[in-house]
Amino acid sequence: MKALTLTAQSFIAIALIVFGIQHFIYLEFVTRAFPVIPLWIPGHSLLACLFGACLLITGVCILLKTKARLLCILLGSFILFMFALLILPSLLTNLSNGLIWTNAGKALVIAGANFLVAASLPKEQSGKFVSFLESLIPLGRYFLCGFFILAATLHFIYAAFVATLIPTWIPAPMFWTYFAGVALIAGAIGMLIPRTAQLAATLSAIMVFIWVIILHIPRALADLHNANETTATFEALTMCGMAILIAVFAAQKKRN
Repeated sequence: MKALTLTAQSFIAIALIVFGIQHFIYLEFVTRAFPVIPLWIPGHSLLACLFGACLLITGVCILLKTKARLLCILLGSFILFMFALLILPSLLTNLSNGLIWTNAGKALVIAGANFLVAASLPKEQSGKFVSFLESLIPLGRYFLCGFFILAATLHFIYAAFVATLIPTWIPAPMFWTYFAGVALIAGAIGMLIPRTAQLAATLSAIMVFIWVIILHIPRALADLHNANETTATFEALTMCGMAILIAVFAAQKKRN
C-alpha cells in the first residue's frame, strides 16, 4: 500500500508542477486549476505567475514530503474559493454550456486531489483556521465521483464529438464512447459504496491510466504548442492518482 500511495502522490505532484510551469510559460491562466482572472484586474501576467507558483511549490513539497499536508489543504481551499468567486457565477448563468461545466468540474477535481493527498499524509500541528479547513478533506472523493458522473453525462450528450477524440486505430468509436460513459458512472457509484470502493477505485484508476497512455499522451505529443492537450493529459493523471488513493483508503478501512 505504501508503494501505491507514493505512486498516487507522485502522479498528483507531477501534475501540479506541470500546471504551475504552464502558468510561467504562457503567462496566462491556461489550466483549469484556477479560472481566468478578469482582464480589468491589473497585473494579469504577474497573478498568473503567482498562482502558478502556488501549484509548483505544492507539487514539489508533495514529492519532498515537506509541509505537504498543510500546503495541500491551503491550495485545495484556495481553488475552492476561486471556484465560488469566479467559476460558479459563470456556471449558473451558462447552464447549457458543456465546456463551462467541464472546466468547473476539473477545478473541483484539482481541489479534491489536494485534499486526498493531504488525507494520505501524517497530521501536523496546526492552528484553528487550518483545522477548520481540514474539514474539507472528505470532499476529495466526492469531487472525483461527481466529475466522473458529469463526464459520463457529457459523453452521452456530445457523443458524436467524444467519438472523434478516440484514436482512429480503435474500431467502433461510438461503442467506446458509450462504454466509457457507463464505466465512469459505475466507477463513481462504486467508489461511494464502502463495500465496492476499493474495487471500483482500482478499476477506475486502471481505466483512466489507459486513457492517459493511448489517448492523452499521443494527442499532447502531436501538438506540443497546444496547452489544452498537455493540461488534459496531466488532469487525467491527477484523476488516476486520486482513484488510487481512494482504493488505498478503502483497503485500509477494511483492515481496521
